[in-house]
Amino acid sequence: MKKIIRIIREQIKLQRKSYLQLKELEWAHIYHDSIRGKKALENLPLNIGRWAGNYAFFYVLHRILSDFKPKSILEFGLGESTKFISTFIDDTMIECDHCIIEHNEEWKALFNEKFSLSNQSEIKVLELVEKSYKGFNYKSYNTIENQINKTFDLYIVDGPLGSPRYSRFDIVSLAKRFKQDDQFIIMFDDYERHSEKETAHELIDVLEKNNISIKTKEFIGNKSVLVIATSKYKYVTSV
Repeated sequence: MKKIIRIIREQIKLQRKSYLQLKELEWAHIYHDSIRGKKALENLPLNIGRWAGNYAFFYVLHRILSDFKPKSILEFGLGESTKFISTFIDDTMIECDHCIIEHNEEWKALFNEKFSLSNQSEIKVLELVEKSYKGFNYKSYNTIENQINKTFDLYIVDGPLGSPRYSRFDIVSLAKRFKQDDQFIIMFDDYERHSEKETAHELIDVLEKNNISIKTKEFIGNKSVLVIATSKYKYVTSV
């Protein structure tokens, strides 16, 4: 009986993996269709997937930038999405303020050797420290609360490196200062992981306690991205 149960579980896992792969292929087609005719994006070399966002992530990001044209963006983690946003800014949104938080000075130098950021994009390097929540340690950008003293239209949570519990919890610390009339979108990458789910649920709880009306949507492929949007941006959950 135990052997049969094990076989069934393995089959379920394989079926789930196949389903997610098919979803990812579908998102790839949708993404490429969405950027068709936008030469700056079509010609941009991107490494999509693995440590970077997947096709679902980049499709949603493109729709947010195209449809809502955020005036200010805060991005946790320097990488492929940074290149995408910076290119989009120079091509379309020259008034956008793009702040990237990164912990690795060497990675910043290597990145800058290979890619020229928009003048509207700024990288702030903050070392990683350990903080704790509910008795669990997580990686945090040092002095992040002091460095970020305003609200943004778009938050992209794709850093720092994951923690076993309550991963990427800095966004929750910032959200505690949000006011009821603040309008924003939060993209939370790697939402398929338990530790990111924990943080996202705490984040939603903080927003609701602050009487901020939100809508949420999970976009699923090989990886998942959770989108949280206030009333002004609620239609992003239907793209």
